Parts: sequence; structure tokens; C-alpha cells
Amino acid sequence: LSKAGTFTLFLVTHIARCALCCSGTSWSWGWASAGSSILAEFGTLHLEFVHLSELSGNPIYTEKVMNIRKLLDKIEKPHGLYPNFLSPVSGNWVQHHVSLGGLGDSFYEYLIKSYLMSDKTDEEAKRMYYSALEAIETNLVQKSPGGLTYVAEWRGGVLDHKMGHLACFSGGMVGIGADDGAPEKRQHYLDLAAEITHTCHESYSRSATKLGPEAFRFDGGAEATATRLSDRYYILRPEVIESYMYMWRLTHDPKYRQWGWEAVEALEKHCRVEDGFSGIRDVYASTVSHDNMQQSFFLSETLK
Repeated sequence: LSKAGTFTLFLVTHIARCALCCSGTSWSWGWASAGSSILAEFGTLHLEFVHLSELSGNPIYTEKVMNIRKLLDKIEKPHGLYPNFLSPVSGNWVQHHVSLGGLGDSFYEYLIKSYLMSDKTDEEAKRMYYSALEAIETNLVQKSPGGLTYVAEWRGGVLDHKMGHLACFSGGMVGIGADDGAPEKRQHYLDLAAEITHTCHESYSRSATKLGPEAFRFDGGAEATATRLSDRYYILRPEVIESYMYMWRLTHDPKYRQWGWEAVEALEKHCRVEDGFSGIRDVYASTVSHDNMQQSFFLSETLK
């Protein structure tokens, strides 16, 4: 390694050690249910920690994340689903709230990416991913009266017919995992990925700004639209555009590039301000109101 590379490895290693043991006690967000840990946080360390073990030659980082995975694999899951909150004390689920959006999203993404980035040798990640996907299809995936496929949320056995913008990454996720599923399901997975991505595009095309809301619903006559004022904002999120990118690479269907370009035009028209780009408070308003914030993920994910 160069001096710069050695220093970077030194820095990242010490940050990871701090994340593992700086206080010696477990700690969670104050707002998390009953002091619980969040699936999308403790379940989204695998790629970085495994790679850090590869770079440093120290297996402790891989061991730590493998322990997390083994616990999640072993613990009883309601209908095969992974709830968003887990007690760091008891190791049991705290609430049976399941979502492919906020609080759960990247856990599933990291399962399939762990398999792919292991040169397809991580059979445990593969098995857990396809088992989770089967449970999601059985319990969460719905079809609206208008024919739109969406991923609902699950709260203790009751479906909430809401799909968050964050959950729109799942079109791309299902797509990149399609080719490694069971042979008889590969085309089905690719079709499902296309249907989810189409629904997320509809959430954009049905707004005045052609940008999507934070969450959209499929109840009370609503189809891929935000019915609550608190869900109408757009903060430069990347998930829909990310799924366009993956689906273009997988299918070369030109509509995905066209949809991506439509998003670029909408960003330029409604979000560009003097010193960068801003989120907007209501995607359905004919005159936009900016929130005056350029989120960090806009540069690192949306534009990338």
C-alpha cells in the first residue's frame, strides 16, 4: 500500500474498532421502540466489515458481522419476515413492523450484494435473501385495482397499503438478484422488478413536478399518490433513479433511460437553486417551495 493507502486503512480500522467496542455497552436511538436496535443499521455492516478484514488481514470484523447474521438466521421470524426492531438485550423482536422502506431497506440489499460480491460463494447470504424475498412476495407484495404492483408495510399481521420512496430501491434489488434465483423463477423475478420500478415511476409521473413523494398510498381510491400532507415532500432521494439504472443495465429497455432523463429535467426545473440543489416541500404544488437543504446522498447516490 502507498502511504496514503496505509493511513486510510489505519483510520478506517480504528473507526470500525470504535464502532465495535468504544463504550463496551449497547446503545440505540432514543426514539427507537423500547431501546431496540434497527434492522437497517445492524444488518448493513456486512460488506464494509468483510472487506476491511480482507484489507487488514484481521478476521475480527468478518467475525462480528457473521455473528449478527447467524443470530438473524436462527431467530424465529413471523411468516419468514424480518421486523425492523430487535432488542439488543434479549435478542428478540420488539415490534412486528416490517418494511422494505425506512428501518429495513438496506438489510435485504446487503444480503444479495454480499452473495454477489463474494464471487457467488456466500451461500448463506443467498439462502437468506431468497427466503426473505419469498416471504416478502407472499405477505407484502400487492396489486392495486389499477394494476400497479407495490410493496406494502406489515404491522403485526395487518397490511398498511403504503410504499415509501426508500422502498423503491427494491425494483433494482430484485432485478440484480433475478439471474441467481431458481431457474424457474428467474423471469418471474425480472418481471417483478420491472413492475415495482414501473409503480415507482408512476409515483413521479402523477405529481405536478414529476418528482416522487416521500411515501405514496394505495387505499381510499389512491393509486401511487401521497394522500397525507406529511408525505408530499421530496428530498433529492436516489432510490427510484437507482432502480432505473439497474433495470436499464439488465434489460437495455430504452424506457428506463427516458425515465431517468425525465427525472434529471425535473430536478433541474424544480430543485436547482443558486448554490446547488434543494428538496421541495410538496411535489404536487404548481409553485414549488424549497426546503433549502441539499442532502449528502444527492451527490453520493442520486447523481452517481
